This record gives sequence, structure tokens and C-alpha cells, in this order.
Amino acid sequence: MGYGPAPFSDIGKRAKDLLTKDYNYDHKFVLSVPGSTPMGLTATGLKKGQIFLGDISAQYKSGRTIVDVKVDTYSNVSTKVTIQEVMPSTKAILSFDVPDHKSGKLDVQYLHPRVAIDSSIGLNPSPLLNLAAAVGGKDILLGGEVGFDTASASFTKYTAGISFNKPDLSAALILTDKGQTLKASYVHSVDASHTTQVVAEMTHRLNTFENSFTIGSCHVVDRYNTVKTRFSDNGKVAMVCQREWRPKSLVTFSAEYDAKRTEVGPKWGLALALKP
Repeated sequence: MGYGPAPFSDIGKRAKDLLTKDYNYDHKFVLSVPGSTPMGLTATGLKKGQIFLGDISAQYKSGRTIVDVKVDTYSNVSTKVTIQEVMPSTKAILSFDVPDHKSGKLDVQYLHPRVAIDSSIGLNPSPLLNLAAAVGGKDILLGGEVGFDTASASFTKYTAGISFNKPDLSAALILTDKGQTLKASYVHSVDASHTTQVVAEMTHRLNTFENSFTIGSCHVVDRYNTVKTRFSDNGKVAMVCQREWRPKSLVTFSAEYDAKRTEVGPKWGLALALKP
């Protein structure tokens, strides 16, 4: 089989991850316990202001089937069943929450050497339909996404995008918000070892002619330490310092300061991820 394209959701993802991933202004703890059996457990705790949220997740693998179950502090149970290769190059995902009887959803994903299709339908009397498709290869990817609400017989979204990718750069152009917003992003590796990357993202609203932009960077100091920065035209400055203090165990410190609201103190967060 030839090189398959990425799904539509991957268009612009490289820039988005550099600008948003690991930026956390709460206190978060994650403990992952991979088992020698097909079962794995993950416990997550999040302190958001004066509120504490937590959940416990379990994953079970058997053959082509993966079952994920998560229980949160409000006794909500989320279940996802993934079946690989239900047909050639196709997998199906069934998800539902308890006690929300209208939360059921069925996803079908198809990966062809030149086409990636992701479709979903809500399992209720008036379902939401979603279809995303992408065509291309490892260098150029072109795709679109459509959402339709059968209850109101109206489109909830339609988006189109194109991306160009090389090992040292990535550029993407996305038309979103039902054709009202144009977003362009660019990522470039400064050195051949890819230890330093810079990213820029610009958004233009076609209906109001407003522009906004964000620039950032990511520098791998050494095999254990990574530093990220982000600057936005709205006056917000943020940074992330992450250290892998043992294999697959990370401690991450994040901070953000709003230069236009000097009366408000900076926000900061700490995340600890442990994997024995």
C-alpha cells in the first residue's frame, strides 16, 4: 500500500499544537498504569480554581477491538468501542455516555492510499451528521468538512483547507466559520536537527475585516527539557517549560501574562504526568 493521507483534522494541526498544546493554567495530575495484561488504567485530577475534577479511565484490547471506559467525579460513564478493519482499510467507533441517552454516536473512518474519509452520525431521532474528507499524499493535503443538523435541516458547519508539508516546514490555509474566517499558519524548523521551530498564525474575518495573529516558538534544550513561547496581538504572552524527569514522566509549568490588563496578575499552571 502507498503512503496514505492524513485526515482532514490534521490540516493546520502542526501549528495548532505548537501554539496550544501543553499550555495549562490549572493544576493537573495524570497517572498512567500500563498493565502486563491487555488492560491499562489512567487516573486524572484537575484543580480548576476552587473546583476539583477527576476521572478514571480503563482501556482493554482484544484482537481488533479496543474498549475505553471513563468514569468522572459526577458519576458519568463514557464508553468508546473501536473495531479495526471492519472492512478493508476501515474502522468503526461506537461511543456513548451514561446517563445521557442521546449521546450515542457512530464514527466510520476509511483510509485509502490517497483518500481519508471520516463520517459520523448521532444515534438519536434527530441526529447530527458530519462528513470530513481529505485527498493527497505526504506533501500536499486538500480536504473539507460538512456538518448537518437533521432537526433544523440546516448546515452547522462547512470548512475547507489545504496544507503543504515538508520535514522542515508546514503551511496551511483553512476557510472556516461557514466561509466567514480565513486562517493561515506556517511552521518552520530553524535547524536541521529540528530542535528549534517557529510558528505564525494569522486569522482574517471576512465579514468584519478584522485581523489577528499569534507567533510562537518551540526549542528542545536537550533530551529532557523543552521550552515554548507564544505572543498574540491581543497583548497576551505565554510560555511553557517541560521536563522529562524520568522516561515518559513529565512535569510542565505554564504561565501567561496579559499586557493589556496590568491590574490582573499572571496566570500559571502546573501539570504532572507519571507513567511507571
